[in-house]
Amino acid sequence: MAERTQRISYFPLAEMDSQMMAVMNRCAAEGTPRPESSAIRAHSQAAFWAFDRSWDRLFRNGVVDHSIKELCRVYVSRSVKCEYCGNQRSEAAQLAGISEGKLDELLNFETSGAYSERERAALAYAEAITWRLDPDDSFWERLRAHFSEEELVELACFIALTMGQQSWIRLLNIDHHEVLAGSAASLAPGFESKDALNASKQSPDYWGAPKK
Repeated sequence: MAERTQRISYFPLAEMDSQMMAVMNRCAAEGTPRPESSAIRAHSQAAFWAFDRSWDRLFRNGVVDHSIKELCRVYVSRSVKCEYCGNQRSEAAQLAGISEGKLDELLNFETSGAYSERERAALAYAEAITWRLDPDDSFWERLRAHFSEEELVELACFIALTMGQQSWIRLLNIDHHEVLAGSAASLAPGFESKDALNASKQSPDYWGAPKK
């Protein structure tokens, strides 16, 4: 495995105030986001709090099914190849039935039988935003058959938020188990510890492996 050079340092935990540490401890206990990406954002108070509040309102809460937002989040991970984000899982979405098998089919969502029509429509929306597609009227008719305008706005803002963050985070060369280590909260199977993470990344079936 090639040596990894981290591009932006983790902000020291000892220099965080009690409110920021409460967020960091929640990240370690609940995940999605995990502590490392939050420790990067902590260099900027504005960025730290803007992301935390937006993520809470758009991902954890809101009117769109959380499980649909999790499918879109992982779809973006696979699309922009953010391994750090793509190796996280929402525990709430897992409890709602989002299995690893379902996530493995994401890039083939239109032809896979793993998704409902509503889920496929949401993923088509994520695809159009991520890849800057120029869909026709039938695309919008499809979306309107499954989502209200309130839901379409919320979902688009969430997709844009996670796409922007993941497109940036993939450049940073950060990984799990480096800040507040010892927690396996919201990690994908095979990434529960540093040793397990390294072994999983060496597998020929690893989703983030370089294309040959």
